[in-house]
Amino acid sequence: MHAIRMKLILGSASRYRQAVLQGVGYQFDVVPPHIDEKAIRSDDHYELPLLLARAKADALAPQVGKDVLLITADQVVVCNHALHEKPRNAMEAKAYLARYGRGHPAETVSALVVTNTSTGERAEGADIAKVHYGTIPDAVVEEFVREGDPFSKAGGFEVQSPILRPYLKAVEGAEDSVMGMPLGLLDRLITKVSL
Repeated sequence: MHAIRMKLILGSASRYRQAVLQGVGYQFDVVPPHIDEKAIRSDDHYELPLLLARAKADALAPQVGKDVLLITADQVVVCNHALHEKPRNAMEAKAYLARYGRGHPAETVSALVVTNTSTGERAEGADIAKVHYGTIPDAVVEEFVREGDPFSKAGGFEVQSPILRPYLKAVEGAEDSVMGMPLGLLDRLITKVSL
């Protein structure tokens, strides 16, 4: 973890991102961005989360004041060339989980933008991890949609879920990246813009 002398603000309402940062000792405030994410689109699924993270930074930077390191983030999942954002309903969540269980890895594309509001400097990047599941029985899919939290996470799955964990075969990359907060990338970006 990088030693930070400036106030740190996480521009994200994601409890998963907050948990990753708290887990390694970051002290930060949370200021959720209010943008219309559906108004920002790209045919390039791997570019989309970076466009969204930039838009969140643009919206929040004027609000949070000077002497702040602002972290904004976004994540999408790409599976078999299809874009998986947060599921809109139970049917879509079940379809996502069924696709993963048929041997198509869930590629999490996590973008971060770190803005130094004192200097205006900004550093950004994205990290990709792959999550491989075995066949997920229909009853397990139903249970996760009913009792898990598929609607608050891109791709509709939670890698730490005790319901889905028995069917997890492998993770290529870091689990913090799968959770939307790749700490290695964050540290590099903070180093680039810190005073």
